[in-house]
This record gives sequence, structure tokens and C-alpha cells, in this order.
Amino acid sequence: MLSSSPADAPVVREPLHAPVAHLLRSGVVEGIHYGSVVVLDGDGQVRFQLGDIEAAFYPRSAVKPLQAVAMLRAGLPLDGALLSLAAASHSGEERHLDGTRRILALAGLGEDDLRNVPDMPFDPAVRDAWVRAGRAPSRLAQNCSGKHAAMLWTAKLNGWTLEDYLDPAHPLQQAVARTVEDLTGQRVARVSVDGCGAPLFSISLHGLARALARITSAAPGTPEARVADAMREHAEMASGSGRDVAALMRAVPGLLAKDGFEGVQVAALPDGTAVAVKIADGANRARIPVAAAALARAGVDPGLLTAFAGEPLMGGGEPVGSVRTVRALDPVPTPACV
Repeated sequence: MLSSSPADAPVVREPLHAPVAHLLRSGVVEGIHYGSVVVLDGDGQVRFQLGDIEAAFYPRSAVKPLQAVAMLRAGLPLDGALLSLAAASHSGEERHLDGTRRILALAGLGEDDLRNVPDMPFDPAVRDAWVRAGRAPSRLAQNCSGKHAAMLWTAKLNGWTLEDYLDPAHPLQQAVARTVEDLTGQRVARVSVDGCGAPLFSISLHGLARALARITSAAPGTPEARVADAMREHAEMASGSGRDVAALMRAVPGLLAKDGFEGVQVAALPDGTAVAVKIADGANRARIPVAAAALARAGVDPGLLTAFAGEPLMGGGEPVGSVRTVRALDPVPTPACV
């Protein structure tokens, strides 16, 4: 059921970010990444926060699980790998291109019906091979093509127009906006355009974490649970074979995770525990270390997260430092029994 009264929209302001990670070179702080972090417990209460979790921001592709829920609510008959692809920021591997073609074929449509921006594959190695083969940018290779194919099929199933499916006033996008407001529990502050051309809704970091918690803790068989199941079971289809977000989902049992451009990461467990991260400068190198620290702060076994502490900082071909999260993100020790 859609909520009849979401809370007011988050305030549009300059976010009051705080230091979340230090760039250490041989023991000297060479740089500081600012950002914001929120950790929710299974009851939806804020267990930990750092920075500004209530200011309006753009979640970028971290909103894709919410968009997928909206499409299922509107009748999209996808599950499994193809549903994961519908919520993906994919790497442009052949499996992603083939999956997008399958969604379009099921809808009786083709690549020319897509309205996302033509691009090269997102994964550097895949992109290099693409260029060596002399292939041009394409809508199919662009990392949001699975979502766009699913949007087209949803529109066709409902008898909505196809050529303008990205218009914020289109019935499809209005349905997505209602679902975003329902799952986040707050009204959308602003509507912009994402890099792929789809409408982008401004919410708060707190609202994003709340939305993913609702998706992972939903009853079996609901649109929310179907999206969570598909993305967890087909993590590489939702991202790529070499992507950190897929590795994170494989490492932590039951975890659903989604990244977004400009340093956004959200993750949630089946009990509704959730974390959301925004790195102020959009630096990808700080996104996963801070998210992993937030998950440890949420109670995930730190031993499952050691691979996500961040890549080493190199000097002369040798490791001389690292990205290290601030002490405020250190896990809270569990009191010993007496």
C-alpha cells in the first residue's frame, strides 16, 4: 500500500558534511574526504549518524532498486536475473547487453526504442575491448540500459506512450515518484535529470536508507522482496563481475547493496538494518571503505569486511598509505559478560 501522507520534503541547502575518511601517506594526513553517513537499526531508528543525513541530495543510481519496485507495482513481469538487470548500473558485459535485448524482445521492442544516452561500457577492461573492436557508443552499452528497457516494457503493458517515457510528467515517472515517496517516507524535494536521461528525485540520505530497509525487510512475494531477492541472487547482473558492490553482497550474507555516482552507497540486511553513505566530493575511493565501516558499526562482523578497507596508496610502485575511515566510524565494542 502506498503511504497517504509522506513527511515533508528534505530541505534544499548546502549539506553540513563532516570528515569521514583520511588519505594517509606514510603516516601524514594528505587529504580529507568529507561526507555523511547514517546507520539504521532493524526498527528504523537512527543508531549512528555523521555529517548531514537530512539535507536534500541526489541518490543517483542508488535509487534504482526503488525504481524497480515501482515498475513491479505497475505490472512489470520480471524476476531473477532480468529483474536484477532492471535495477542495474551494469558494466557493459555481454551478459548485460544480451539481458537488455531479452527484455526488449519480451516487450516487442528494439534498441532504437531506448532513449538513454549512448555510451561506452562502464567497466574499463570491457570498454577497452569495445574500443579495440572499433565499436561506437551505444544505448545498449550504457550502464542504465536494463532499467530503460524495463521502463519501456512497463509503459507498453499499461498502454502508456513510449517515445516520451522519460518525461517527469509521464504516468510511468509519476508512478516512480509516488513509490520513491512511499518507500523513503518523505516527499521529493526536487526533480532533475540523471546522466542516462531518466528523472532523478532528490531525497535525504536518511530517506534512502529507510527505503532500502523497507525493500529488504518486506514480506516474501511483494515487489520489494522480489527486487531484493533478484539483486542478491544475481549480484553480477546488477553491477558486474569485477565490481566492489557485487563482491560486498557476496561477502555479507543477505546484504542488498547499490552504488551511485558521486560517492553514494546504500546497503541493507533482511532485518531492516541499513546504512547509507554520501562522499561529498564524489570520490569513489572513499565510498566502499566508508560503507564497510558503517556496516561494521551496524553490527556486521568486521571479519567479513576486511577486503573492503580500501586500495593502498602507492608511491614509487610500493604501498605507502591508504584511505582510512575516521575514528567515529570504528565499531562500538561489545561489553564483555560478567
